[in-house]
Amino acid sequence: MSQHVDLWVDPVCPWAWITSRWLLEAANVRDLEVDFHVMSLAVLNDGRDLPDEYRDFLLHAWGPVRVLVAAEHQHGSAVVEPLYSAMGTLHHVNGVSDLDRVILEALKVTELPIGLASAARSNEFDTLLRASHHRGMDPVGTDVGTPVIHVGDIAFFGPVVTPAPRGEDAGRLFDGVLAVASIPGFYEIKRSRIEGPTFT
Repeated sequence: MSQHVDLWVDPVCPWAWITSRWLLEAANVRDLEVDFHVMSLAVLNDGRDLPDEYRDFLLHAWGPVRVLVAAEHQHGSAVVEPLYSAMGTLHHVNGVSDLDRVILEALKVTELPIGLASAARSNEFDTLLRASHHRGMDPVGTDVGTPVIHVGDIAFFGPVVTPAPRGEDAGRLFDGVLAVASIPGFYEIKRSRIEGPTFT
């Protein structure tokens, strides 16, 4: 029987992108069913005292998550992963920094209506976005970001890893992460990050 895994991501986060690629790889070597959901770094940081540069970044970050939630609302949850994957390939792998272009090209790649792009500058779906965000984030707290993973009643932030492990390495990482996260009272394992995100 497949193990159900829920992953919460924001398309602008490079670390969440790498984790998502790892989890999809792990599903090839473990019997996993992975569902993608939307969290928002803009929602997470709402009201916080932030550097101007990061605040400006978050203003643009609203667009992709709003479009993802609008697409999910209008076309079902099955569209979240392919649309997120198209956005991430464009933004992280191909280096497209213009998020409006990322949104439009991702909609074309996934053959979703181009009209969904208008959600990027609308608050029409913000209630749904915040609800999705809180379903993912509330069980792990507010002092973490994305990615967040739920496996049954086990919820945790991470793993933060680069590059995405492949093959059996991906499966072993899943086994290990789930093993430590399942221990009540286990909070953190960490070491200094010595390299930036690698997307290949």
